Amino acid sequence: MPTEKQKMLAGQPYNPADPELAAEGLRARTLCHQFNALAPNADAAARQALLASLLNADGPATITAPFFCDYGYNITLGANAYFNFNCVVLDVLPVTIGRNALFGPGVHIYTALHPMSVAGRRLGLESGAPVRIGDDVWVGGGAIICPGVTIGSGVVIGAGSVVTRDIPDGVFAAGNPCRVIRKAG
Repeated sequence: MPTEKQKMLAGQPYNPADPELAAEGLRARTLCHQFNALAPNADAAARQALLASLLNADGPATITAPFFCDYGYNITLGANAYFNFNCVVLDVLPVTIGRNALFGPGVHIYTALHPMSVAGRRLGLESGAPVRIGDDVWVGGGAIICPGVTIGSGVVIGAGSVVTRDIPDGVFAAGNPCRVIRKAG
């Protein structure tokens, strides 16, 4: 019988209150709290050490506090990725972010899903769908990227957009729901 964590990582319905997942979530919240409590002029090595213990980075990346995530270990950042203030990543499944990706303040990335039926939600189970973001993407402030979305490389997402479906390479997309407006500059 698979564990709740194995079910979560397979995208199947799982119990988020499972003791193993609760402990891992508490670990991530503790590391986020420690990171967010660092003074802006804190030692860069201390800041990078906290980030390295929280998530996976393929090279140098910058996150401006405060930053919040569910588990951290499901987040992979490409080199030179940048998150501005107040970003949230609900990473019950992988969130893969390409090189040179920029996220404005208050961007939220969600992989967590809840049942559409009342009866299903009352069971307390969740599931998820991974998010993939390509290289050289700029996501404007306040945008929300929903579960299961893939954003291609070279994309610009307008501020405040709600991205509910895949966005192809090299376009400017905006709105709620987010849609392609034109080719990116």
